[in-house]
Amino acid sequence: MTSGMVIIGAGECGVRAAFALRENGHEGSITLIGAEKHLPYERPPLSKDAMISQEHPAPKTIASKDQFLGQNIGFLADTAVTGIDRKAKKVVFANGNSLAYDKVLLATGAVPRALPLAVESRHCAYLRSYDDALAIRARFQPGANIAIIGGGFIGLELAASARKRGASVSVLETQTRVLMRGVPEEIAKIIAARHAKEGVHLRCGIGLSGISDNDACATITLANGESLTADLIVIGIGATPVTALAEAAGLAIGNGIIVNEHLQTDDPAIFAAGDCCDFPLSIYGGRRVRLEAWRNAQEQGTLAARNMLGLAEPHLSVPWFWSDQYDLGLQVAGLADEGSTIIRRDLGDDAFILFHLASDGRLVAASGIGPGNAVARDIRLAEMLIARRAYPDPAHLAASDIKLKSLLAA
Repeated sequence: MTSGMVIIGAGECGVRAAFALRENGHEGSITLIGAEKHLPYERPPLSKDAMISQEHPAPKTIASKDQFLGQNIGFLADTAVTGIDRKAKKVVFANGNSLAYDKVLLATGAVPRALPLAVESRHCAYLRSYDDALAIRARFQPGANIAIIGGGFIGLELAASARKRGASVSVLETQTRVLMRGVPEEIAKIIAARHAKEGVHLRCGIGLSGISDNDACATITLANGESLTADLIVIGIGATPVTALAEAAGLAIGNGIIVNEHLQTDDPAIFAAGDCCDFPLSIYGGRRVRLEAWRNAQEQGTLAARNMLGLAEPHLSVPWFWSDQYDLGLQVAGLADEGSTIIRRDLGDDAFILFHLASDGRLVAASGIGPGNAVARDIRLAEMLIARRAYPDPAHLAASDIKLKSLLAA
C-alpha cells in the first residue's frame, strides 16, 4: 500500500479529521485505525441515552460503512497499533504488519483514571466504551445499590441515569463539592440540590480508605471509619490521555502529547488532536491545556487535517462544553478559572449566566444553567465576545434588558 495519511484513533476527532482531509482536497490514501470492533460512535450518549433508553441501545455511529466507502477512506476496526517507526515513516501493528505514512494524526483520546483502591474489586466498573456502557446499564436495576466515586460530569450524569432506572445511588466525592473543576460553586450547588431532590445521596469532602469484596457486593470504607455497601461501584475520577505510542516514539509529553498552535508535535510529520493532546490557547496567552470535550474533538480534527495538508492555521477556538443533568442544561464557554470577578445575569425561568472577568476587565468565560437549552443562545454570544477579547461594561452584562448581541456590535 502506498504511503498517505494515517489516523490512529477512530473517535470523534479521528473521524472528523478523515473526512476533513477529503473536504480539503486530499486525493491520496487515508487510513483510519480504531481499536474497537464497532464502527466509530459518539461517546457523550454513553452516560445518558445509552443508560436510560427503553430499547436495547445501539451505538450512535459517527459515520457508516457507506460513508467511508463513498469518500474512499480505509477504516481498520479492532486493530492495535504497537509502534511508530519515525525513521522509516511507518506505523506497526500488533500482528507485525506495518503501514507507511506521509503524515500521522494521533487521535488516541483518553481513558478513565484508575483508582488504586479498586484494583482487586470485581464489583467496580469504568465507563469508556459502548461495551462498558452495556455492562453498567445491566446493573442499573430497580432496587440495586449503586455507588459512584467521583462528582464530576460523568459521575453525576451516571447518577441521574441510575436513578431514572430505579436504582439507589450514592455519589462519593473527596473534594468539598461536586464539579470542582471548571464550574462555579453557585452553579454546582444548584446541580447538587437537583440530584438530592431526585434521591441521590451526595457525600463530599470525605476520603476513601478501602474497598473490599464479598460474593454479592462490595464494601467501601471511608476515611472517617464509616462504610457503605454497593452492588456496583462506578469510578469516574477523571481521565488520563493515551500517550504510550507517542512516548515510545520519542515525542514530547506533558499533560498529553505536546503540540504547537498548529497541533503539530516535535516531529513535523506527526500531529495530535482531541483528548490526548496538550496544546496552547492563544486567547489565554498561550496557556497550555488539555480539553476533554466533544466540540473540541471535532474542531481539532478539522484543524489537524487542514494543517496536515500544509495550511499552518493556528488553533483559535474558545473552549466550550455542556452537560445535561435531569432537566437542567449546563454550558460553559472559556476557562472560568481565568476570571477574578463574577457578574450574574438572570434570564428568567430559573436560568442565569455568570460572566467571568479577568482583573483587567476582559471577559474570559461564561457559565450558565437553566431548564433545557435556556442558556444556549446567550452562552454562544458570550463565546463570541470572549473570542473578540472584549471588555464589556459589567453593568451591561448584568442587565437582562440589554441584549448581548448589542455588546457584540459595540
